[in-house]
Amino acid sequence: MEDILLNINTLAESYKDFTAANLSKLVKIKSFSTHEQSVAEELKRQMLEAGFDEVRVDGLGNVIGRIGTGKKILAFDGHIDTVDVGNLVNWDSDPFSGEIRDGFVYGRGTVDQKGGPAAFVTAGRILKDLAFDRDLTIYFTGTVIEEDCDGLCWKYLVEEEKIIPDFVVITEPTNLNIYRGQRGRMEISVTFKGISSHGSAPERGKNAIYMASRACLEVEKLNERLKSDNFLGKGSVTISEFVSGSPSLCAVADYARIHLDRRLTWGETKESAVAEIMQIVNDMDAEVKVLQYEETAYTGLHYGMEKYYPTWKIEEDHPLVIRAQEAFAGIFGKEPLTDKWTFSTNGVTINGYYKIPCIGFGPGNEVLAHAPNEKVPVSDLVAASAFYAALAYYLSE
Repeated sequence: MEDILLNINTLAESYKDFTAANLSKLVKIKSFSTHEQSVAEELKRQMLEAGFDEVRVDGLGNVIGRIGTGKKILAFDGHIDTVDVGNLVNWDSDPFSGEIRDGFVYGRGTVDQKGGPAAFVTAGRILKDLAFDRDLTIYFTGTVIEEDCDGLCWKYLVEEEKIIPDFVVITEPTNLNIYRGQRGRMEISVTFKGISSHGSAPERGKNAIYMASRACLEVEKLNERLKSDNFLGKGSVTISEFVSGSPSLCAVADYARIHLDRRLTWGETKESAVAEIMQIVNDMDAEVKVLQYEETAYTGLHYGMEKYYPTWKIEEDHPLVIRAQEAFAGIFGKEPLTDKWTFSTNGVTINGYYKIPCIGFGPGNEVLAHAPNEKVPVSDLVAASAFYAALAYYLSE
């Protein structure tokens, strides 16, 4: 194994410019959710150039590369859609320049999260160079619509493509640490039904804004008493939108709606979170609903899922975590930090719904995700490509 690891490190370093250039090409292509076709075509081209055994695009638009035909299945996942850039004034340079300078690749998606796919393309090239022939099938998935609906892409991969790996590595940014879980989340709307009356006689009506406002104050209190987990931390809830309506500005509001962003720690579920809100609005004319995501992919396929994204974690002594730690120590000569994400990933479906063991390892610092002046160190890309190739050998032993 020592000779293999040495060769992996040497090849990863020799492909440094290849990896950075591939990422730059991906970053230059705008790819907001449901508009990923051009970047998918570029990623497919890169996989083919790297010598993958098979590359195809599925019905939702996910790019699926494959190396090997073994019984055990390993998948590396990275989403290829990004959020928008926000206020351009906050950027020091063009967000889609893909500029490579001073040891970094710059632009939207370098961290979140085209850096992961760029690195795993190189990992695939390294494995082909080393004539990897272990009893392992390796999928490399460039997935879509993650920013709009995390996990939807893997719902399609599992249920429609029937790809059910034994292990998954999510290549979201981890600052080159090993992550083994995250809080879940869900989106809840509460609609309040009032009765309008002339604004000169509000006592004749029933003001939906007042009902919603009382509920908002109770939601604020609820956030303070939510449970906590030693590893994942505390659950949270916040109101991210307040909308109201009335027949006119001279009338009592007969409609109000609030949108809740609920983050779920270990032990919290969809049912428990809904019950908490139901208790708050118990004496109000209100409807509580877990929202549904329905959208049309760039392929024309209409697809969706409920906006409930379960909490997930795997234990620190899980075989996947142990092998990942061994691969890290073998390739880098030091022990890794094992931690968790603050934000949400495709793991909500991979492990949260389907219980497929997964971990995270990716280039870049998550604090730069969705932020202006996003950039990733080229050295992170090199390290990630080496780790992915090494892990394939460790998991095939």
